Amino acid sequence: MPQPGKEISYPRILRCGDRAIGIEFSDAITETANLEVLSLDASLAAEPVDGVLETIPTYRSLTVIYDPRKIRGAALGDELMQLATRGGAVGHKGRLLEFPVFYGGEHQADLDELAKMKNMSVAEVIAMHASAEYRVYMIGFAPGFAYLGGLPEILHTPRLAVPRQRIEAGAIGIGGRQSSINSVPGPSGWRFLGRTPFRLFDAARPEPFLVKAGDRIRFRGIDADEAKELDAKVTAGTAAVKEIAE
Repeated sequence: MPQPGKEISYPRILRCGDRAIGIEFSDAITETANLEVLSLDASLAAEPVDGVLETIPTYRSLTVIYDPRKIRGAALGDELMQLATRGGAVGHKGRLLEFPVFYGGEHQADLDELAKMKNMSVAEVIAMHASAEYRVYMIGFAPGFAYLGGLPEILHTPRLAVPRQRIEAGAIGIGGRQSSINSVPGPSGWRFLGRTPFRLFDAARPEPFLVKAGDRIRFRGIDADEAKELDAKVTAGTAAVKEIAE
Protein backbone atom coordinates (compact mmCIF):
# COMPACT_ATOMS: atom_id res chain seq x y z
CA MET A 1 0.00 0.00 0.00
CA PRO A 2 1.28 3.50 -0.80
CA GLN A 3 2.12 5.81 2.10
CA PRO A 4 -0.59 8.43 2.82
CA GLY A 5 0.12 11.55 0.82
CA LYS A 6 2.76 9.82 -1.29
CA GLU A 7 2.24 10.11 -5.03
CA ILE A 8 1.96 6.81 -6.88
CA SER A 9 4.29 6.32 -9.83
CA TYR A 10 3.08 4.40 -12.90
CA PRO A 11 3.54 1.84 -14.19
CA ARG A 12 3.72 -0.14 -10.98
CA ILE A 13 3.79 -3.83 -10.07
CA LEU A 14 1.03 -5.36 -7.93
CA ARG A 15 1.24 -8.77 -6.27
CA CYS A 16 -1.68 -11.10 -7.03
CA GLY A 17 -0.94 -14.18 -4.94
CA ASP A 18 1.89 -16.64 -5.51
CA ARG A 19 1.30 -17.29 -9.24
CA ALA A 20 0.32 -13.94 -10.70
CA ILE A 21 1.36 -10.31 -10.73
CA GLY A 22 -0.27 -7.26 -12.22
CA ILE A 23 1.25 -4.23 -13.86
CA GLU A 24 -0.91 -1.12 -13.56
CA PHE A 25 -0.55 1.88 -15.86
CA SER A 26 -2.94 4.44 -14.37
CA ASP A 27 -5.54 5.05 -11.68
CA ALA A 28 -8.04 6.18 -14.35
CA ILE A 29 -9.63 4.53 -17.37
CA THR A 30 -8.14 6.23 -20.42
CA GLU A 31 -7.40 5.20 -23.98
CA THR A 32 -3.70 5.89 -23.39
CA ALA A 33 -3.52 3.53 -20.41
CA ASN A 34 -5.43 0.87 -22.30
CA LEU A 35 -3.07 1.19 -25.26
CA GLU A 36 -0.12 0.68 -22.90
CA VAL A 37 -1.77 -2.47 -21.55
CA LEU A 38 -2.31 -3.85 -25.04
CA SER A 39 1.17 -2.83 -26.15
CA LEU A 40 2.74 -4.80 -23.29
CA ASP A 41 0.43 -7.74 -23.96
CA ALA A 42 1.53 -7.75 -27.61
CA SER A 43 5.19 -7.53 -26.57
CA LEU A 44 4.80 -10.62 -24.37
CA ALA A 45 3.12 -12.47 -27.24
CA ALA A 46 5.91 -11.51 -29.65
CA GLU A 47 8.73 -12.13 -27.16
CA PRO A 48 7.51 -14.87 -24.78
CA VAL A 49 9.00 -14.90 -21.29
CA ASP A 50 9.78 -18.40 -20.04
CA GLY A 51 7.37 -19.28 -17.27
CA VAL A 52 4.55 -16.94 -18.30
CA LEU A 53 1.38 -19.01 -18.70
CA GLU A 54 -1.32 -16.46 -19.49
CA THR A 55 -1.96 -12.73 -19.73
CA ILE A 56 -5.24 -10.96 -18.97
CA PRO A 57 -5.58 -7.38 -20.27
CA THR A 58 -8.03 -5.06 -18.49
CA TYR A 59 -8.87 -1.36 -18.74
CA ARG A 60 -5.62 -0.10 -17.18
CA SER A 61 -3.60 -3.10 -16.05
CA LEU A 62 -2.28 -6.42 -17.27
CA THR A 63 -2.41 -9.51 -15.07
CA VAL A 64 0.33 -12.03 -15.80
CA ILE A 65 -0.04 -15.61 -14.57
CA TYR A 66 3.24 -17.50 -14.26
CA ASP A 67 4.83 -20.75 -13.15
CA PRO A 68 6.90 -19.99 -10.03
CA ARG A 69 9.03 -23.07 -10.70
CA LYS A 70 10.34 -21.37 -13.85
CA ILE A 71 10.47 -17.70 -12.90
CA ARG A 72 10.31 -15.81 -9.64
CA GLY A 73 7.77 -13.05 -9.22
CA ALA A 74 10.40 -10.38 -8.53
CA ALA A 75 12.33 -11.26 -11.68
CA LEU A 76 9.16 -11.27 -13.75
CA GLY A 77 8.17 -7.90 -12.34
CA ASP A 78 11.53 -6.43 -13.34
CA GLU A 79 11.16 -7.83 -16.86
CA LEU A 80 7.64 -6.47 -17.22
CA MET A 81 8.74 -3.02 -16.11
CA GLN A 82 11.54 -3.03 -18.68
CA LEU A 83 9.14 -4.04 -21.46
CA ALA A 84 6.53 -1.51 -20.35
CA THR A 85 8.87 1.47 -20.22
CA ARG A 86 10.93 0.90 -23.33
CA GLY A 87 8.39 1.71 -26.03
CA GLY A 88 5.21 3.25 -24.68
CA ALA A 89 1.80 2.80 -26.25
CA VAL A 90 2.34 2.11 -29.93
CA GLY A 91 0.10 0.78 -32.67
CA HIS A 92 -2.77 -1.41 -31.58
CA LYS A 93 -5.55 0.50 -33.26
CA GLY A 94 -7.30 -2.84 -33.58
CA ARG A 95 -9.75 -3.89 -36.24
CA LEU A 96 -12.66 -1.63 -37.12
CA LEU A 97 -15.78 -3.81 -37.15
CA GLU A 98 -19.36 -3.07 -38.15
CA PHE A 99 -22.11 -4.64 -36.07
CA PRO A 100 -25.68 -4.49 -37.39
CA VAL A 101 -28.19 -3.75 -34.62
CA PHE A 102 -31.96 -4.02 -34.55
CA TYR A 103 -32.82 -1.17 -32.21
CA GLY A 104 -36.20 -1.87 -30.66
CA GLY A 105 -38.27 -5.05 -30.72
CA GLU A 106 -38.36 -7.48 -27.81
CA HIS A 107 -34.76 -6.74 -26.80
CA GLN A 108 -35.15 -2.98 -26.32
CA ALA A 109 -36.13 -3.23 -22.66
CA ASP A 110 -35.06 0.35 -21.85
CA LEU A 111 -35.13 2.28 -25.12
CA ASP A 112 -38.41 4.12 -24.53
CA GLU A 113 -37.61 4.95 -20.90
CA LEU A 114 -34.11 6.12 -21.81
CA ALA A 115 -35.55 8.46 -24.45
CA LYS A 116 -37.85 9.98 -21.82
CA MET A 117 -35.00 10.33 -19.32
CA LYS A 118 -32.88 12.19 -21.86
CA ASN A 119 -35.77 14.28 -23.24
CA MET A 120 -35.06 12.83 -26.67
CA SER A 121 -37.08 10.90 -29.20
CA VAL A 122 -36.42 7.19 -29.64
CA ALA A 123 -35.04 7.95 -33.10
CA GLU A 124 -32.63 10.51 -31.62
CA VAL A 125 -31.36 8.03 -29.01
CA ILE A 126 -30.78 5.42 -31.71
CA ALA A 127 -29.02 7.91 -33.99
CA MET A 128 -26.81 9.14 -31.15
CA HIS A 129 -25.85 5.62 -30.03
CA ALA A 130 -25.06 4.55 -33.61
CA SER A 131 -23.05 7.72 -34.34
CA ALA A 132 -20.09 6.82 -32.13
CA GLU A 133 -17.02 4.69 -32.70
CA TYR A 134 -16.55 2.39 -29.72
CA ARG A 135 -13.38 0.88 -28.36
CA VAL A 136 -13.30 -2.62 -26.86
CA TYR A 137 -11.50 -1.82 -23.62
CA MET A 138 -11.68 -5.33 -22.25
CA ILE A 139 -13.39 -8.72 -22.38
CA GLY A 140 -14.76 -9.96 -19.06
CA PHE A 141 -17.64 -10.71 -16.70
CA ALA A 142 -18.86 -13.51 -19.00
CA PRO A 143 -17.11 -15.31 -21.90
CA GLY A 144 -16.72 -12.79 -24.72
CA PHE A 145 -18.62 -9.94 -23.01
CA ALA A 146 -17.36 -6.68 -24.56
CA TYR A 147 -16.98 -3.49 -22.49
CA LEU A 148 -17.09 -0.55 -24.90
CA GLY A 149 -15.72 2.94 -24.37
CA GLY A 150 -16.81 5.89 -26.51
CA LEU A 151 -20.46 6.25 -25.50
CA PRO A 152 -21.64 9.83 -26.19
CA GLU A 153 -21.85 11.73 -22.91
CA ILE A 154 -25.52 12.56 -23.33
CA LEU A 155 -26.30 8.82 -23.14
CA HIS A 156 -24.36 8.17 -19.92
CA THR A 157 -26.92 6.52 -17.62
CA PRO A 158 -26.65 4.65 -14.30
CA ARG A 159 -27.40 0.95 -14.33
CA LEU A 160 -30.71 -0.38 -13.04
CA ALA A 161 -31.15 -0.56 -9.26
CA VAL A 162 -32.59 -4.08 -9.64
CA PRO A 163 -30.96 -6.27 -12.33
CA ARG A 164 -33.09 -8.32 -14.69
CA GLN A 165 -32.67 -12.06 -14.32
CA ARG A 166 -32.14 -12.86 -18.01
CA ILE A 167 -30.89 -10.80 -20.93
CA GLU A 168 -30.24 -12.58 -24.22
CA ALA A 169 -26.95 -12.86 -26.08
CA GLY A 170 -26.36 -10.05 -28.55
CA ALA A 171 -28.23 -7.44 -26.51
CA ILE A 172 -26.74 -3.94 -26.81
CA GLY A 173 -26.56 -2.16 -23.46
CA ILE A 174 -25.65 1.05 -21.68
CA GLY A 175 -24.19 1.10 -18.17
CA GLY A 176 -22.78 4.33 -16.77
CA ARG A 177 -20.28 5.75 -19.27
CA GLN A 178 -20.01 2.55 -21.28
CA SER A 179 -21.87 0.54 -23.85
CA SER A 180 -21.70 -3.23 -24.18
CA ILE A 181 -22.55 -6.28 -26.24
CA ASN A 182 -23.96 -9.19 -24.25
CA SER A 183 -22.18 -12.43 -25.09
CA VAL A 184 -24.27 -15.11 -23.36
CA PRO A 185 -27.74 -15.11 -21.75
CA GLY A 186 -27.72 -14.09 -18.11
CA PRO A 187 -28.71 -11.50 -15.48
CA SER A 188 -27.81 -7.86 -16.02
CA GLY A 189 -28.41 -4.40 -14.61
CA TRP A 190 -27.46 -2.64 -17.85
CA ARG A 191 -30.07 -0.74 -19.88
CA PHE A 192 -30.74 -2.34 -23.26
CA LEU A 193 -31.59 -0.73 -26.58
CA GLY A 194 -31.63 -3.58 -29.08
CA ARG A 195 -29.76 -6.63 -30.31
CA THR A 196 -27.17 -7.71 -32.86
CA PRO A 197 -27.58 -11.09 -34.58
CA PHE A 198 -23.85 -11.80 -34.23
CA ARG A 199 -22.64 -13.93 -31.33
CA LEU A 200 -19.63 -12.71 -29.42
CA PHE A 201 -19.01 -16.16 -27.95
CA ASP A 202 -19.54 -19.58 -29.48
CA ALA A 203 -17.56 -22.49 -28.03
CA ALA A 204 -18.12 -24.49 -31.24
CA ARG A 205 -16.22 -21.99 -33.42
CA PRO A 206 -12.51 -22.47 -34.14
CA GLU A 207 -12.06 -19.02 -32.59
CA PRO A 208 -14.74 -18.81 -29.86
CA PHE A 209 -14.39 -15.05 -29.27
CA LEU A 210 -15.58 -12.69 -31.99
CA VAL A 211 -13.88 -9.52 -30.73
CA LYS A 212 -10.84 -8.79 -28.62
CA ALA A 213 -9.49 -5.91 -26.57
CA GLY A 214 -8.32 -3.08 -28.82
CA ASP A 215 -10.89 -3.67 -31.55
CA ARG A 216 -13.15 -0.77 -32.53
CA ILE A 217 -16.84 -1.07 -33.29
CA ARG A 218 -19.42 0.89 -35.22
CA PHE A 219 -23.10 0.05 -35.02
CA ARG A 220 -25.42 0.09 -38.05
CA GLY A 221 -29.15 0.16 -37.48
CA ILE A 222 -31.17 -2.52 -39.30
CA ASP A 223 -34.87 -3.37 -39.51
CA ALA A 224 -36.68 -6.49 -38.29
CA ASP A 225 -36.52 -8.21 -41.69
CA GLU A 226 -32.74 -7.82 -41.99
CA ALA A 227 -32.32 -8.95 -38.38
CA LYS A 228 -34.33 -12.11 -39.10
CA GLU A 229 -32.31 -12.80 -42.25
CA LEU A 230 -29.02 -12.32 -40.40
CA ASP A 231 -30.20 -14.54 -37.54
CA ALA A 232 -30.67 -17.37 -40.03
CA LYS A 233 -27.30 -16.78 -41.67
CA VAL A 234 -25.46 -16.61 -38.33
CA THR A 235 -27.10 -19.88 -37.24
CA ALA A 236 -26.07 -21.49 -40.55
CA GLY A 237 -22.55 -20.13 -40.25
CA THR A 238 -22.76 -18.15 -43.49
CA ALA A 239 -22.52 -14.60 -42.08
CA ALA A 240 -19.44 -12.77 -40.83
CA VAL A 241 -18.95 -9.44 -39.12
CA LYS A 242 -17.76 -6.85 -41.63
CA GLU A 243 -14.29 -5.43 -41.12
CA ILE A 244 -14.18 -1.83 -42.34
CA ALA A 245 -11.15 -0.94 -44.43
CA GLU A 246 -9.35 2.29 -43.51
